[in-house]
Amino acid sequence: MQKKYIVGPKENKPRSDIRITYTPTKKSLVFELSSKVDVLFGKSILSQAEAVCRDLGITSGKFLLEDFGALPFVISARMEAVIKSAHPDITAESLPPMQPHCKVKSTRDRFRRSRLYIPGNQPKLMLNAGIHKPDGIILDLEDAVAPPEKESARFIVRNALRTLDFFAAERMVRINQGEMGITDLEYIIPHNVHLILVPKVECSEQLKAVDEKINRVMKACGRKEPVFIMPIIESAKGVMHALEIAEASPNNVALTIGLEDYTADIGTIRTDEGRESFFARNTIINAARAAGLQAIDTVSVDISDEEALRSSAREAKALGFDGKGCIHPRQIQSIHEEFAPTVDEIEKAKKIVLAFDDARKQGLGVVSLGSKMIDAPVVQKAGQTIELAIASGLVSKKWKEDE
Repeated sequence: MQKKYIVGPKENKPRSDIRITYTPTKKSLVFELSSKVDVLFGKSILSQAEAVCRDLGITSGKFLLEDFGALPFVISARMEAVIKSAHPDITAESLPPMQPHCKVKSTRDRFRRSRLYIPGNQPKLMLNAGIHKPDGIILDLEDAVAPPEKESARFIVRNALRTLDFFAAERMVRINQGEMGITDLEYIIPHNVHLILVPKVECSEQLKAVDEKINRVMKACGRKEPVFIMPIIESAKGVMHALEIAEASPNNVALTIGLEDYTADIGTIRTDEGRESFFARNTIINAARAAGLQAIDTVSVDISDEEALRSSAREAKALGFDGKGCIHPRQIQSIHEEFAPTVDEIEKAKKIVLAFDDARKQGLGVVSLGSKMIDAPVVQKAGQTIELAIASGLVSKKWKEDE
């Protein structure tokens, strides 16, 4: 009996996806298509499948394509995944063209108030993720993807990075743990990912291994732009090694915490009040600041409780965090609003920036505001507050002209 290989959703029929069954044979290629849009797009779907076969050198076999409205980048990804599951020795790739909007760059100190998690095997959630205006979009290869889907998800994430417009969002990927995560990097580093989230980090050696692999892949593909890293600390051991982890890589830009795994690790239950994680969150903040990184809070898992989310965001800001994770688009606006500077914070920042500008014009090396001396870190923080106010729509870019 000929073995069949299947990728894609097994039971349900999610929109924007496709299930492909491949039976390797010695006979010529045969394609069977089942699609509600067969009349309009049947030829283009089959053409896409044939193109992947050509790219990978497949000249025989039977393919059954059950289409649920998949876009070309998904069809291509699922085809490549099913072929390589049958022929793991194939090293060729079938890459969609890198779209101009996918070539945007990121910066080390950009705002990361919100980052939206999207399962790497659910393309339907990726298509319009950018319109919700998160600061970052995380294509997740780890916990959100069941083990049987992880290999196929790599191809979907890779093609999404080359194809989809995430607008101004930073393009992030959370890799898997251990060696699987190291292998994930081969699929995503050449394709203009901006930032890698490394899960369950407990020691600096884990970060160094990721860094070394990133550098090898960058050299092999000729990438020049840096790849930023955000370690996720999710255990008691990780918390106790937080500073070591924060300083482990020059490409670290932020440090974050995952409280679901952390609270399980210390043998307690996560609560809205968060007393059980107060020490861990404060440790993350101090380690991040000591290493010159941003500190990013965990996700709020109850998407129906907006007040709990806002309360958590307010507390996170008061503790010193720069942002939070999101598991649903409806959380983004609330987080942005709670992390926006207050009127008093904005006015104080304006005074500091203007005082600094006046002192610089006068050639003064010392800046004072009233009876207080202002040093460089205070001026820098004030500038960041103004930039955040502008990003939040609370201050005009031309605010100095209005003063």
